[in-house]
Amino acid sequence: MGDPRRLRNSFSKPKRLWDEDRIARDTELKKEYGLKNSSEIWKADEELRKYRREARRLLSLGEEERVVDAKKIISKLNKLGIMKKGDIDDILSLSVKDILERRLQTIVYRKGLAKTPLQARQLVTHGFIAVKGKRINIPSYLVSAEEENYISYAKPIDLSAGEMKAESKQAGEAKAEPAKAEPAKKEEAQGG
Repeated sequence: MGDPRRLRNSFSKPKRLWDEDRIARDTELKKEYGLKNSSEIWKADEELRKYRREARRLLSLGEEERVVDAKKIISKLNKLGIMKKGDIDDILSLSVKDILERRLQTIVYRKGLAKTPLQARQLVTHGFIAVKGKRINIPSYLVSAEEENYISYAKPIDLSAGEMKAESKQAGEAKAEPAKAEPAKKEEAQGG
């Protein structure tokens, strides 16, 4: 049977967990990308840290040794669509936003399949989004540049249904307000 797998965290917490600047930056990113919590940012940061670590290792090698490994990491980043063209130095200038832009949730919102990043997350989670005809219900799925053109709805959905309910509710409230105001005027006229 063997020993059970040792599960590791896919991220590490920041050293200064209660730093005001970091919390403000994380809050802005959560709003912009519709993220559930800060651990999603930390996961993207860990992914970026992995690529940067490899780039620094390659920069410390000699020119001949660097060429083969550099092509591998750059081609992987090109395939993921994180970095279009460049060299090892460009890997060091990547930011967390570059990783977050490649999430399925973000791409669904950017393509206009959802009206908000939070709605995009909900559509992905509930199985309404497919990549190359296969349903994917993981909002943090990193979409490759090749797959980006094949993102579509997995099943038909009407996104305007919620808006129609909200509009009819607002219209109903608008009609009810004048009716409430009229009895108050009658009471004032009778009392005065």
